[in-house]
Amino acid sequence: MYRIGGPVERYKTLRDSVTHAVTGVGRRLRGLFGGGNGTGSGYETIWALKDVSFEVQPGEVVGIIGRNGAGKSTLLKILSRITEPTEGRVEIRGRVGSLLEVGTGFHPELTGRENVYLNGAILGMTRAEVDRKFDEIVAFAEVEKFIDTPVKHYSSGMYLRLAFAVAAHLDPEILLVDEVLAVGDQAFQSKCLGTMQRAAGEGRTVLFVSHQMAAVQALCESAIELARGKIVVHGEARDVVLDYQRRCILSGASAMRGAALEKVGGLELKQPFLMDLSGAAVETIACGEELVFCLPYQWDREPTSKALDLSIGFRNQHGAEVAACPSTVFGERLSISGSQGEIHCRIPRVPLVPGLYAVDLWVEVDKEHRAKFNEVLQLEVMPGDYYGTGRVPHRKQSGVLIDYAWTIGKGSDA
Repeated sequence: MYRIGGPVERYKTLRDSVTHAVTGVGRRLRGLFGGGNGTGSGYETIWALKDVSFEVQPGEVVGIIGRNGAGKSTLLKILSRITEPTEGRVEIRGRVGSLLEVGTGFHPELTGRENVYLNGAILGMTRAEVDRKFDEIVAFAEVEKFIDTPVKHYSSGMYLRLAFAVAAHLDPEILLVDEVLAVGDQAFQSKCLGTMQRAAGEGRTVLFVSHQMAAVQALCESAIELARGKIVVHGEARDVVLDYQRRCILSGASAMRGAALEKVGGLELKQPFLMDLSGAAVETIACGEELVFCLPYQWDREPTSKALDLSIGFRNQHGAEVAACPSTVFGERLSISGSQGEIHCRIPRVPLVPGLYAVDLWVEVDKEHRAKFNEVLQLEVMPGDYYGTGRVPHRKQSGVLIDYAWTIGKGSDA
C-alpha cells in the first residue's frame, strides 16, 4: 500500500525531527492497538498489490503481463527485497538476480572497465566472478575499443549494451526481468532475448515482465495477468496472453462503437462493423467462414456522383499486416450517388489463422481526398475447418491460409 498526496512540509530543524520521532512511536502504537493502519490521517492510500498469491516451481519461466499501473514492477521490487510489503510475505529459495532497471549503479565519470566492476559488485558478483567473466562481458557489449573511456562519452546504445552485459552474466538460480526488451535497437533486443532463452534453457527460474506479448509467448511456459493490483488469470502463457489481448480489444471496441470516423472529401464515414453469413453483427469468426465488412456513410450534401477507392487491412497481434483487400485490383472505382448507405466488402472464406487482428481502413475520394484509419475494428478469428481436414497450419508456419494441394506425378518427361 502506498500513501499518495498530502501536504508539502517545510524543512525541519533538529528539534522538529526529534519531536516527530518520539510522537511517531506513539502514533504507531495507537495504530497497532487501535485497529488503524498506522498511515495517519489526511492522506489517500492506494493498494498497488492486494491479495496476490502464487507459487513458482524451480526451473519454471513465468511471464507477468498487464496494463500500465497494474502492479507488475511493484511485484518484482517486492520479490527483489527492494520494497517491503505492507501485508503478507515472500518465500524465496535460491540466489536472486534482478534486471529491473538496466544501467542502475553506473557512474558517468568512471570508465567502462571501472563500471563493470562497480555494477557487478552492486548486483552481487564477487571480484573473482567479474575477473573471470570480464572478457565475455566486454565482447557481449561490443565495446572493446572504448572500455577504458568514461561512460559519459558513450552513446545511449553503448551504455545500455554494457549495462545489460553485466547483468546478463549473473549466475542466479532465480532471475527477475522487468521490460529490458523495451530499450535498444532490434539487434540488441534480439541479443537480450537470446540471453534469457539460454537462462531458461539452463533450468533457471525466470519471472519476466514485458508488454511484448510475442516475447512472453516465446519465453514463458505460464503467465500471470495483473489488473489493478490483483491476479486476473494464471495459467498457460498462450491462454493468458490471448485472454489479455481479447480484453484489451473488447474494451477498445466498446469505446469506439457508435462513433463516427471523420469526413473525407464531404463523405462522412460512420463506425464500421462486421457481419457473418446470417447477417448478424459479429466480433469473432471462424477461419474459413464468410465475413462481410460494412461501412455506413452519408454525404454532407447531395452528391452528383463520387468515385471511391477503399481498402481494408488485417494486422496480427505483433502489428504486422498479413492481408489486405484493396478495391483497386478490380480495375474500376466504386461509384455511389445516394445521400447515405453502406459499403460492403465480402470475404467468402476468411483466410486468417486463429488469433486477434486489428482492422485498418484506407479511403480515397475522387483521387483528391485520402485518409487512413488505424484499428477501426478488432476481430478475433477462431479455429475452423478451412481445409476440411480438421487441421490448420500453426501460426508460426503461416500467417494466412491459402488453397493448395500436394500431388506426386510421373514428371514432365513421361
